[in-house]
Amino acid sequence: MAGNKKRRSAKAGLPPGALVHIGDVKTPSAAMTLTTYGPDGLVELDLSDLAALDSIEAKFPVRWLNIYGLHDAALLSAIGKRFGLHPLVLEDILNTDQRPKVDAYDDYLYVVTQVYDPSRVRTDLATDQISMVICHDVVLTFQERRTGTFEPIRQRLRIEKSPIRREGCDYLAYALLDTVVDGYFSIIERLGDQCEELEEEILGVPKRGALQKAHALKREISHLRRSIWPLREVMSSLQRNHAEFFGTETQLYLRDIYDHTVHLLEQLEDLRDLLTGLLDIYLSSVSNRVNMEVRALTVVTTMFMPAALVTGIFGMNFRQMPLLESPDGFWLALSTMACVALLMLALFWRRRLLR
Repeated sequence: MAGNKKRRSAKAGLPPGALVHIGDVKTPSAAMTLTTYGPDGLVELDLSDLAALDSIEAKFPVRWLNIYGLHDAALLSAIGKRFGLHPLVLEDILNTDQRPKVDAYDDYLYVVTQVYDPSRVRTDLATDQISMVICHDVVLTFQERRTGTFEPIRQRLRIEKSPIRREGCDYLAYALLDTVVDGYFSIIERLGDQCEELEEEILGVPKRGALQKAHALKREISHLRRSIWPLREVMSSLQRNHAEFFGTETQLYLRDIYDHTVHLLEQLEDLRDLLTGLLDIYLSSVSNRVNMEVRALTVVTTMFMPAALVTGIFGMNFRQMPLLESPDGFWLALSTMACVALLMLALFWRRRLLR
């Protein structure tokens, strides 16, 4: 994958709207699926080319064309010509490091979102960009690979009398956006569980690597916040500024998505505050443990200082010294050292320096 990655510098000097894929190639070849439906039926097709749209586009009122794989510039160019997309929209679809945003054009809206893989159990997040073009009679979605993000919507459409079949493209766009936002809850719940496990570990006996785990979780939370914060502005803009694309009833549902994004941000702030507190507790516990070890070493060193003093005095090379000729001098010196050490040990214990 890393060998297929391109950077924005690859577009240096190219005119605006140049179709150059920036990002990882996450699928061997591009593929298209068409879902068209109405109250009277549903048709799902895998398309090999855009010409197949002509034979079915008039059967049902709502069409949803989903494209997997964003590295095929020729296919995206053909789709752009077919649906009248601006070259800058096609350029943004190929740039898979976009932040969530909404751009309004005369006949359609262009929306960019980010999705994360909730099945990852490691502390890194796998990110995919989803681009969405919302027209009055068709919704186009562009995904980097098959992630199953929109599978719940397909399951609802397959139910014969599902309410979603009675709605138009605006409700379909809402349902797709709602699925993207709901996917964030599972990610944040997983991060919350990891934060709780880390909290129990740090408040108990921290293991080696706890600090690295805390920093990794904090980095993921910051990454999620950078995606959800602009997504909140996208939902607010769709609800307030684009009534020509969304009916009154659908705008109420968009407001519900906006409330979800606010709730997600609040959860992220709580997790970030928790991690900040855990980092402080961890550093304090490490510092306290070091202080205890230094104190123990200091006590031991202080206890043996009188013995070192006595040994140094009796080790001087004088001909006449007290107890030097006495047969009990050695044992008397050792007894003096032991008594002083025990006295100091009692003083340390009384002053709670050993507890």
